[in-house]
Amino acid sequence: MTSTVLLAAAIGPWLTFLDWQRSLIAGLIIGLGGFAGDVSISALKRDLGVKDSGLTLPGHGGVLDRVGSLTYTAPLFFHFVYYCYC
Repeated sequence: MTSTVLLAAAIGPWLTFLDWQRSLIAGLIIGLGGFAGDVSISALKRDLGVKDSGLTLPGHGGVLDRVGSLTYTAPLFFHFVYYCYC
């Protein structure tokens, strides 16, 4: 997660409209939100007894493993940007 925060602070101002301070906070939100989303989707799959193993990317799980982190990260990032700039 440290690399996510540092890279967001360094590259964010060049790739987005965020300054380096807000890019640092966005990197922290993305790192923590991605972890929380992945853990929550994994717990949900475990409770439901679903084994989501896809054949498209061998060794990478299925669709739920790919988008699990986005379930928390996307709304958090949207609301962060909305709060800062609207």
